[in-house]
Amino acid sequence: LQTRLQAGQGYGNTLSCVLTVYRNESVAGFFKGMSFPLASIAIYSSVVFGVFSNTQRFLSQLRHGDLSHTPVLADVALASMVAGFVSVGIGTPVDLVKIRLQMQTQPYIEANIKLKPTVPGFPVYRGPIHCFRTVLQKEGIAGIYRGAGAMLLRDVPGYCLYFIPYTFFCGWITPDGCISPNPSSVWLAGGVAGAISWGTATPMDVVKSRLQADGVYLNKYKGTFDCILQSYQNEGLKVFFRGITVNAVRGFPMSSAMFLGYELSLTAMKRDQTATNP
Repeated sequence: LQTRLQAGQGYGNTLSCVLTVYRNESVAGFFKGMSFPLASIAIYSSVVFGVFSNTQRFLSQLRHGDLSHTPVLADVALASMVAGFVSVGIGTPVDLVKIRLQMQTQPYIEANIKLKPTVPGFPVYRGPIHCFRTVLQKEGIAGIYRGAGAMLLRDVPGYCLYFIPYTFFCGWITPDGCISPNPSSVWLAGGVAGAISWGTATPMDVVKSRLQADGVYLNKYKGTFDCILQSYQNEGLKVFFRGITVNAVRGFPMSSAMFLGYELSLTAMKRDQTATNP
């Protein structure tokens, strides 16, 4: 729904989008392009959380000479920015394939059929591997990383507004005297952080989605700032808030599960280390 609302044509609101997708593509339409993200989400999440955690540890060692020292706000912010920067390298190709598969059957009114023989409304890619290979062959590495600039502008501040609120709310909710937050605190703090992060990241998420959807039939945008300018000129400021409800709503359960898994994994690993080295 998020991609269709942000880069598609003819969807008035979220409910209209849901009904249109179901009417035209049945239930399967809601799961288009999900195989590639599902196959890579474990690697993506482990890298992002690993970079964030290890950067914090490095900064604690550098500043205070103690790996276990509680990181200050500046350390959390810097670790978040590093995690956001690294995430772009992994996330851009995955998002591009997902968005191309989701958008390939959408009608594109401005497509120039003489330049590109592919007929709008018919699938261009047979699956995620075919999509990745086709984009790589036709557009090279630059094509695979199309929208990376917009994703960088989304994820670097986005992860700051992901990890900082989580750290704040987790500390605020956790009762005094507890060494580590309990699962319910982690779940709630992670969900709130996810809703904040995804909600505020929506404007650049719109730009990224449009850039990555662009190119199925023709290349309409020259780059990130051209996409911003054209979108604003054609549709006004409201275009940058398309899909904000979907982003915020999905951000809560997704981030709750992510942070809960992260914290439980850390607790389990610390318990194993204690048992191994009493």
